[in-house]
Amino acid sequence: MRTLVLGSFAALAFFVTTIGSALAGGTYYDVSYLPSEKTGELPLGVTYTVWIPDGDERLRGAIVHQHGCGEGACQGGRTAAYDLHWQALARKWNCALVGPSYHQSKKQNCRLWCDPRNGSNQTFLKALHDIGARSKHAELAEVPWCLWGHSGGGYWASLMQTMYPERIVAIWFRSGTAYATWEKGEIDKPEIPAAAYEIPMMCNPGAKENGDKRFNGAWTGTMSMFKAYRAKGAPIGFAPDPRTSHECGDSRYLAIPFFDACLAQRLPTPGSNSQKLRPVDAAQSYLAPLLGEQASPAAEYKSDAAEAVWLPNAAVAKAWAEYVKDGATSDTTPPTAPTNVQWSRNSDGRIALAWLCDADFESGLQAFVITRNGERVGRVPEQGNTRFGRPLFQGMSYHDTPDPKLAMMAFTTKSPDEAPAEYQVIAVNSAGLESAPATAKPARP
Repeated sequence: MRTLVLGSFAALAFFVTTIGSALAGGTYYDVSYLPSEKTGELPLGVTYTVWIPDGDERLRGAIVHQHGCGEGACQGGRTAAYDLHWQALARKWNCALVGPSYHQSKKQNCRLWCDPRNGSNQTFLKALHDIGARSKHAELAEVPWCLWGHSGGGYWASLMQTMYPERIVAIWFRSGTAYATWEKGEIDKPEIPAAAYEIPMMCNPGAKENGDKRFNGAWTGTMSMFKAYRAKGAPIGFAPDPRTSHECGDSRYLAIPFFDACLAQRLPTPGSNSQKLRPVDAAQSYLAPLLGEQASPAAEYKSDAAEAVWLPNAAVAKAWAEYVKDGATSDTTPPTAPTNVQWSRNSDGRIALAWLCDADFESGLQAFVITRNGERVGRVPEQGNTRFGRPLFQGMSYHDTPDPKLAMMAFTTKSPDEAPAEYQVIAVNSAGLESAPATAKPARP
């Protein structure tokens, strides 16, 4: 259900969105802006969907999941804020989750938006202000950001770090950065402030992009940026994905712990009078050889640190070593059990179940198993799609976003069941680990 709320000027429409039990625990806000014909303003339309966790506590930051170039990428970006796994990170740090979706047609150059100097920077700031006002979280206009960008989204993030370095907690470049284009003179070279070299960053190309006719620039561009920034002492890493080309694959299983570590080190202490981001904690840093597979504490690293991959802490170093070797990270802890599991009987005698469940922080949610008197009678979804990575409850696109047909946490038996029975729901994470079963109770009338 969408309830229209009037916006603040003619080019703006607000929507407050609620979508069933599968997407509980927060509120969604959509704001759309029309293209502008004014010089310096964004010439494309754009919609921002923002998820804000429940509660009146002041937001501490915003996690921005920015899609890449092209119509398909723009469409993929529409569901970014609905991703339960990314929401788990946002909820942990009391951050908003922001999913932009530009209205780019096939014939339009995506640099109209992915170079923020063409107006997307100001529209982004306006969206945070407007949604902050509507959600009664005015601080959204001021909080710092984690920027995740795929392809053109990485291009956008790399330019944003030259413009707003004091606002950025960390950046994840998935197969994209503008560094090579500004070095070649294809776009105006930005002035890089000293503060930009203090931002923790991770370059994450697909290994199969290296030498590819279409996507080789994503490999060489991120490699060039890594080398140049690392030579300046910037805390930047390089994590090639051995399984993929330009698609995002399972990169989230390293990106989420990377952001988690950076948020822990850099966010101001809750209640602090200062909102200035803290520097990375050098005492926790790990270093590794470029294109290597083993990291060690920075204090123990024997080779040239100016050429080494930087990692924020031991946990990320461990996950990085697994990821660059196999394109996957391990998980030994099961997910939490579903909550608020309820059953009701339909008019035709079939049993309908509904429940809530937070995504497992390490591995997300793959599926739910349904049991009747201890016997497994169903699975939601029935089959998982593994085309772009591990199968997930919400599906997985090329763009690291959920399937647009958003999955619901619900199950209905295929045939009537009049006999007394105990139904239970078990959560399964993407590592295949199962939660304790949660027993269904009769739904309240």
